[in-house]
Amino acid sequence: MIPGVRKAVLSASPYVPGKTVEEVRRELSLERIVKLGSNENPWGPFPAARAAMAEEIVRLNTYPDVSFRELKGLIARQSGLEPEWVALSHGAEGMLQTLGKVFLDPGDEVVLPKGTYGLYREISLVMGAVLREIPLGDDFSMDLEEMRKAITGKTKLVWLNNPNNPTGLALPPEKVEGFVRGLPEGTWVVLDEAYGEFAAPGSMPGTKALLEERRNLVAVRTFSKAWGLAGARIGYALARPELVTVIDTVSEPFNANRTAIAGASAALREDGEAFRKALDAIVSERERVSRSLGAMGLRVLPSSTNFIFFTLPLDASEVSRMLLERGVIVRPCGGWGFPRSIRVTVGTAEDNSFFLEALGQVLAERKGERE
Repeated sequence: MIPGVRKAVLSASPYVPGKTVEEVRRELSLERIVKLGSNENPWGPFPAARAAMAEEIVRLNTYPDVSFRELKGLIARQSGLEPEWVALSHGAEGMLQTLGKVFLDPGDEVVLPKGTYGLYREISLVMGAVLREIPLGDDFSMDLEEMRKAITGKTKLVWLNNPNNPTGLALPPEKVEGFVRGLPEGTWVVLDEAYGEFAAPGSMPGTKALLEERRNLVAVRTFSKAWGLAGARIGYALARPELVTVIDTVSEPFNANRTAIAGASAALREDGEAFRKALDAIVSERERVSRSLGAMGLRVLPSSTNFIFFTLPLDASEVSRMLLERGVIVRPCGGWGFPRSIRVTVGTAEDNSFFLEALGQVLAERKGERE
């Protein structure tokens, strides 16, 4: 116990990131290491973004334009909204933290599914909120009807990750839309669409229409995944203008850095072709790897993201350790409550094949031990 630290802070758990290549190299001294544990885009940054970020370095002695005018305009145009509907942040995580500050008082309730992105839980606990966690179904899907039933007069926020991390499943768009339209007046949905670009066309809810109907909705998105700028840390929210004003007020000043702004702006202006090629490659490899995992007799969920969630007949932590010894970093899902499941990022064709070969070796080895 540290004197003076808020009790709510002590109730939260630190975020546990996936292992880095540098960590594994230090620990195991391996020649080849394939990192498929953090859902990064191996094709980013794209050419125009890379050039713009390099050029921006000479201006790092000055603060960025606090209005973020150009980038907000580009995001708004892509989203079919006006710039005043856009708020920027240091990654999607920075926006999620800000929304916790905007909405949550001690004693407020939040509703969220179990088996979802862990930061929602920790943000809520730090703000002193009460958690109402709804188990996933036997098929790992989020149960919106049970989440709706959990809403009370004290419920301030519903955290909804769609497509969901770590399962990769996307909710039917009409169910999300109906859920948002059915919210009571004082309850808001934070719809985290960090992986939305990887979903099939037409399979995501009509966020723009919901916002223009002035529903209690904040949509959070990021440049980390499909746009390949995870290390730049830039995300954004779409919300009605009066809420954007509140978000900007609560956020730290200049809450996006110059290089990130330059990279994201250039990507939206000029990197459309590179973005689409990378997206096509990821979707194609996602299907190939999913088929290969299924052929190994594993249960594989249909993914709408740049990762695949699959279940083994073995302890996932042990399998992940054995993969790590072969130079493959994946994410065991025991921390989410799935001790026999693994989340693997879709990488390049070469890296994916390396993973599949290593997994085949591990499964054969464990099968031999059991026989």
